This record gives sequence, C-alpha cells and structure tokens, in this order.
Amino acid sequence: MEYKDHLERQVENKVKYYVVKICKVLFFIVLGLAIAFLVGYVVMRLWNWLMPELFGLPTVGYWQAVGILILAKIIFGFGGGEGPRSSSKSKTRSSSKKCVSLRRDFSEWQHYDEFWKAEGEEAYNNYLERIKKEE
Repeated sequence: MEYKDHLERQVENKVKYYVVKICKVLFFIVLGLAIAFLVGYVVMRLWNWLMPELFGLPTVGYWQAVGILILAKIIFGFGGGEGPRSSSKSKTRSSSKKCVSLRRDFSEWQHYDEFWKAEGEEAYNNYLERIKKEE
C-alpha cells in the first residue's frame, strides 16, 4: 500500500511539474506575441505622427509598420554586437592602442586664448592681405 501511495504521489508531482512547465511556455509565447504586436503598433503610431509632418510621407497601416520594422532590422542589424566571446578587457586594450596616435599633449594649448586675443586677429588679417596680393 505504501508503494502504491508513493507511486501515486510521484505521478501527481510529475503531472504538476509538466502542467506548470506547459503553462509557463504558453504564457511566454502569448507574452512574446503581445509584445510583437505592441511594438508594431508603436512603430505605426510613431510613423504616422512624425513622418507625414516632417517629410511629407504617407501614413502607414499596422502591417506596413511591421514590414518597415523588419526591413530596418535586416538593414541595420539585430543589435547582436560582437557576440559572447568578446570581453570588455580586450575592447579597452585594443581601443587604447588605436588612440595612441590620435592623442596629443594639450598642455601646449593652455595659452591659446591669450594668444588669440593678443595676436590672432592681427595675424589673420595679415594672412588675408597676403592671399589678396597673391591673387
């Protein structure tokens, strides 16, 4: 009798587990579909609000907005980045190596404003006169 009760509880627990799992899967499928429809609706509303006013384009329907969204995703990508294999450490190292040649010592620019006030306008006017003489 104990074995039979134990077996019934095991079967009951398995059924509960699978019912809960199926309910969760169905819930997330419905949630995903609802979000997809909502995103399409938002794109349609934004398009119809902005594009005719700004660029004189016609308004679009729901399925046209979904098509525009899909086309934009195909053209501009799905935002995957470099993937899970890339690490933030390698990104910072490679970007810092690339910028070494672009970095300058800006300490020599600390007196630039003073120079421009004192000599800049006069030097610019002399430059303009030289150009006029050459022409």
